[in-house]
Amino acid sequence: MHIEIHGRQDAAAPTLVFSSGLGGAAHFWAPQLAALADDFRIVLYDQLGTGRSPAALPADYSIAAMADELRELLAANDIGDYHLVGHALGGLVGLELALQEAPGLRSLALMNAWAAASPHTARCFSVRKQLLAGAGPAAYVEAQALFLYPPDWIADNIDQLNIDDRKHVAGFPPTDNLLRRINALLSFAPGAALQQIRQPTLLIANKDDMLVPWRCSQALQQLLPSAELAVFDYGGHASSVTCADTINTTLSDFIARVTHTYTAA
Repeated sequence: MHIEIHGRQDAAAPTLVFSSGLGGAAHFWAPQLAALADDFRIVLYDQLGTGRSPAALPADYSIAAMADELRELLAANDIGDYHLVGHALGGLVGLELALQEAPGLRSLALMNAWAAASPHTARCFSVRKQLLAGAGPAAYVEAQALFLYPPDWIADNIDQLNIDDRKHVAGFPPTDNLLRRINALLSFAPGAALQQIRQPTLLIANKDDMLVPWRCSQALQQLLPSAELAVFDYGGHASSVTCADTINTTLSDFIARVTHTYTAA
């Protein structure tokens, strides 16, 4: 699996491990890397079966398998204590790591994650799968921005989006891998087991998220014993891109608080 380690390398620097959403690619976190590398050690990776981590995923692929893969990757690269920052599917991986009592996991920061997929989210993915099957990767990629970004942000960034779309089509993952990853995230439903998670957790949600209703984060907060919720009016599903400054500040403040608490204890 492809891994990148950036930023500070001294022992005093907290380590942030970023886990991407459905796309799985490390480059999703470029806005966070640019802003946070001076203060943190940053670990990015391409999830198995995506980007620079090619593999044929099994039919029964699961979030638990993704968590196992990340645990092995971190261990192989001598990553000790860390804070997991996950977006959507990547947030589910973080929850699963906590359920597995993964060594070194000190906190969770989960953006637009959930305890169980909303019927709205399931409908969105049904449409996306039908679009992929009927019209192919180019149409799937073009529609993807509608689920990720607010309308005005799309209009203001259309030239760059068109460039990115061409890159995404050229590097489109194997269809079976994509469908198995979608099935894995829709199947994730740990229920009351989440009440066992003790790590400090920051939940970030956006009221204009067109893919995952913000109340999914609200419901998740009710299950997690040590969770706080930050809800923003604007940003869409990918607010780490559309409102990077706000998200970066929110993440930095949270990590500073939990690191201080952990060090004091």
